[in-house]
Amino acid sequence: MIGFREEWAVDQNGKQRIGFIGIGLMGEAMARHLLDLGYSVTVWNLEPERLETVVPHGAIAAESPAAVARDSDIVMLCVLNMAAVERCIFADDGVAAAGTGPAVIVDFSTADPEGTRDAAQKLKALTGAGWVDAPVSGGPQLARTGQMTVMAGGSQEDFDTVKPLVEQMSGNLTLMGPVGAGQTTKILNQAIVGTGYVLMAEALVLAEAAGVDAARLPQCLAGGHADSSLLQRLYPQMQQRAFDPPSSYARQLLKDLKAVSEFSRGLGLDLKVIEQGVQRYKEYVALGHEMTDSAAVVKLYEHDAAERKSP
Repeated sequence: MIGFREEWAVDQNGKQRIGFIGIGLMGEAMARHLLDLGYSVTVWNLEPERLETVVPHGAIAAESPAAVARDSDIVMLCVLNMAAVERCIFADDGVAAAGTGPAVIVDFSTADPEGTRDAAQKLKALTGAGWVDAPVSGGPQLARTGQMTVMAGGSQEDFDTVKPLVEQMSGNLTLMGPVGAGQTTKILNQAIVGTGYVLMAEALVLAEAAGVDAARLPQCLAGGHADSSLLQRLYPQMQQRAFDPPSSYARQLLKDLKAVSEFSRGLGLDLKVIEQGVQRYKEYVALGHEMTDSAAVVKLYEHDAAERKSP
C-alpha cells in the first residue's frame, strides 16, 4: 500500500489544497467557485484546452491525474462516466500511481453504483484512500454559486472528513448510505429530471396550442400542486427558447435516462413513463441534437408538428 495522507496539509491561507479532475461545464463552475472561496486548486482535464477556462482565474494546471494527487489534500472528480473515472484513478498516470495524495476522493461524476463500489474498494486496497461518491444536480449556474444538490455515498468517517468543504459547494448535501448510495440516488434524480423535461416540453406545447399566455404559466401555478423547480426554472427557459449557450447536453441526459432504464430493469421493474422519456430523447438526439441543450427537447415537438403538416 502506498502512503496517502492521514493528516491534512494546508496552503499559505490555512486551507486544504484541492485537486480537481474534469473541467467540463460542471467542473469549470465548481472549480471557479472553489477559487472564489480562496482555495488552491490544481486541475487536469483530458482535453487540455478546457483548462483555459479556469487557469486564468488562479487554478494550477497539472500534467496528469497523478500530478494532481501529489499536490492535493482532497481530489475531486467530475468526469463523464465510470470508464472515465477508472482512467483517472487507475491508469499509469492516475491518482493511484501518485505515491502520495489525498485521504479521500470526492467523485461528482455520474457513474454506476456497482462500478463505483468496485473502484472505491480497489483504491482503498491500493492506497488506503477513502471514497465519497457525490453526484450532483442543479446545473452549472447553481454549481458556480455553491447552491447545487449533492447526493452522497460513503462511510460516515469519509463523509465527515469532506463535509465542511462540500457544504461550501452545495445548498443541499445529504449522506444517503455507503459507497454507491449517491450514484443510486442520482439514478432516482435522473428519473425525475429526465421525464420532467419531457413533461415540461409537453406542457409548453399544449399551452401554446391552446392559446393561453404560456409565459405566465409558472406565475399562475405557483404554490399549487403543479408547482416545482422544473416549472419555475426549466419551463421558462423552454418557453423563451433560451438554449444558447447550452447549460447541459441532450446526449448526456439521454445517457442518464438509459442508465435509469437499465437500473430499473435490473430490479425487475417496467417503468413506462421513464421508458417513454428515453424514447423521446433518443428521437431528439437522432435528429442531430446531441450537443444542444437538454431543455431544447421542446424542439422535437415542433419537428413532430412540422412532420404532420407535410404533404
